[in-house]
Amino acid sequence: MFHIQWIWRSTDNRHRILFVVAMFFSAISSLMLLINPYLSALLIDRVIIAQDKEPLIPILMGMLAVQLVRLMLRFAMNMMLESTSQHTLYRLRCHLFSVLQYQENSFFNKYRTGDLMTRMTGDLEYCRHCISNISYQVVDSIVMFVSTLVFFLLLNWALTLLVLIAAPLLFLIMRKYSRLVRPKFVAIRERLSELNTAAQENIAGNRVVKAFAREDYERDRFNERNKAFKEANLDVNNTWLHYYPLIEGLANFMTLITIFAGAYFIIQGRLTPGELAIFTSLSWALANPLRNFGTLINDVQRFFSSAGKVTEIYYSRPLITDRANAVSHDKESIKGHVEFKNVSFSYNKEPVLDNVSFEVRPGETLAIMGPTGSGKTTLISLLVRLYDVSGGSVLLDGCDVRDWKLQELRAAVGNATQDVFLFSDTVEGNIAFGDLAMDEESVYDSARRAAAHEFIGRMPQGYDTIIGERGVGLSGGQKQRIALARALAVKPAVLVLDDTTSALDMETEMHIQQQLGQLPFPCTKIIIAQRISSVKNADLIIVLEHGQITECGTHSELLKKRGYYWETFALQSDTGDCKEVCAHGT
Repeated sequence: MFHIQWIWRSTDNRHRILFVVAMFFSAISSLMLLINPYLSALLIDRVIIAQDKEPLIPILMGMLAVQLVRLMLRFAMNMMLESTSQHTLYRLRCHLFSVLQYQENSFFNKYRTGDLMTRMTGDLEYCRHCISNISYQVVDSIVMFVSTLVFFLLLNWALTLLVLIAAPLLFLIMRKYSRLVRPKFVAIRERLSELNTAAQENIAGNRVVKAFAREDYERDRFNERNKAFKEANLDVNNTWLHYYPLIEGLANFMTLITIFAGAYFIIQGRLTPGELAIFTSLSWALANPLRNFGTLINDVQRFFSSAGKVTEIYYSRPLITDRANAVSHDKESIKGHVEFKNVSFSYNKEPVLDNVSFEVRPGETLAIMGPTGSGKTTLISLLVRLYDVSGGSVLLDGCDVRDWKLQELRAAVGNATQDVFLFSDTVEGNIAFGDLAMDEESVYDSARRAAAHEFIGRMPQGYDTIIGERGVGLSGGQKQRIALARALAVKPAVLVLDDTTSALDMETEMHIQQQLGQLPFPCTKIIIAQRISSVKNADLIIVLEHGQITECGTHSELLKKRGYYWETFALQSDTGDCKEVCAHGT
């Protein structure tokens, strides 16, 4: 019942009324099925047997009118249900997408992309199917069965009881089938999710697959998921086929009883030929609901399985949200003063950062170095609250980031990372992503400072060139420069460059470093890099190892310590720079 209440609450008032009217039309049209068999009985008794032609035309016209009215009611019902189901699907999909937009990183670490896509498409579509098809089929079956049963009892209760002799056994069989099949539909849903995930990962990583010549392996891996999905469906179908002969046999048995018992009752004078015609023509109205009960159970169980997956996302709430007393900050007044105070962070109970403290004043440049896995990127994630600290505090302009409004906090920090994501849009659209009202000159200026303007000008349509998903068709360096231009375009108070120039040549990197030092707006810069050339001019350099700051100082100060920074400098220095290494090492 929870899932039915959920989908009802997800529909607006206008479409709830349409749904109720559609169900009313469904019930009326089902009741009208009783009229023509009754008119057929009159046709037999009063026209054929009585040899009286006078009632013929009125009866035939009545039968035609019933069919036309019922046809119009069914048409109106289908239009209302289709409108309601599509509108509800639209509302649900909008809400789900909105929920996904505000989830933190830990949510996407938990759910696979293919699984989320399945919930947004196939599972939602089956929820729509419940509104547009399953709902009226259930109403039809109930109304048809109950109304026919009452009609039969009023007509001849003895024959009706004989016809219903198989009904209790049929219900017991369907109840057992229902219990057996529900976990099988959950299994189908899981296999579909795995299949979609395998397809999504392969398509997204097609370059890696080709680079390692793993096409055959990926094909076999997908085939395994595909086979598992096929077998899960076959399992459900085989279960149904085991029960179907019993259900069909009992339903047909009801029809046979109607004919034989009805003939006996006519001989006894307890039933007229017309009344027997009613029983025989309406026996399907008792048998069909029972026969279709299995199919409806399949549909309902599939709906519950899909709805369960959708509601899991629908009601999920992000852990990182605006506090009730969140402070609002005007973007123009943000200075970019960043401070970490005794910050500790653990992920899944595994310590990542331990008692990290540093300060970057407005306009200064901080450089962060350290081996892979030391927690460099995590620092930036804590600054923009992709995660929250486990201990200590992160301050921006003297205010704990947890007391900022999330949108204002993240708008104040521009990010350009090594793992670049570009949208399937124009080059201009990607650069202006942070501010869709940005003028062309601002886009061009940002591209020039990111050393991207020249190669963009050589593209087929320049800034109007559509780039592929994730920047397909661009080199790694070109993607990084567009990402840097995107970060610069919003004029952030804090600019974060996470290994942004790793794919660039030294000349291009030097140009970008020069441009970063001449930005036309106040900006605090945080640079994560492994190249000494990228960090040596920073006001403060820190070295992270095993989640702790092991070295802190300027370029010259760190060289004197002969630690990680000195070793990295020595490895990257050419012959001329070796003199500097030796000079600082004495």
